[in-house]
Amino acid sequence: MERSAMHMPQVFASGPMLHALAENWWLIMLKGLCAIVFGLLTLAWPGVTVITLVLLYGAFALVDGVLALAAAIKGGVPAPRWWLAIMGVIGIAAGLLTFGWPGITALVLLFLIAVWAITTGIMQIVGAIRLRKEIDDEWLLIAGGVLSVLFGIVLVLQPRVGLVALVSIIGAYAILYGLLEVWFAWRLHRHRGVTV
Repeated sequence: MERSAMHMPQVFASGPMLHALAENWWLIMLKGLCAIVFGLLTLAWPGVTVITLVLLYGAFALVDGVLALAAAIKGGVPAPRWWLAIMGVIGIAAGLLTFGWPGITALVLLFLIAVWAITTGIMQIVGAIRLRKEIDDEWLLIAGGVLSVLFGIVLVLQPRVGLVALVSIIGAYAILYGLLEVWFAWRLHRHRGVTV
């Protein structure tokens, strides 16, 4: 066992998919940090207008889409490149749509966010299931995916929620999701020193 592996706890099992994730830990970290910043901004402005919320969401979706597309182009990640490319295009399209249509109503925005959250959550759960034989704590990825799906379902089932409540729900979700992503990325970064 190499010296770096002796001084670091083995938090993950070894495998090619895990190695690919560990090499791209910074993309997951950026995604998590963007989610946290988005969440904090929405909570910092409880009286935010629909236009401001749309622009914040558009920026978040756009950055998330660009990061997914960058991962697809870079390669070396465990998820299929075509899937990352589709998720990237969806995120970029959602971001551009919100910037191009700033007069969007709260209800349309709510459903747009709900569909995006459910779709990305399901894909994250599928990815975690594929990794379950290579990592010990796949629950971090599954928890993020489940959180996204539940968030989307809540938005669909409660479409008439007030704007302030909507902002609080979105902000809390983004921060929780971002923290899970950052935690997972940090563990992946530590894993890079372990021989796989």
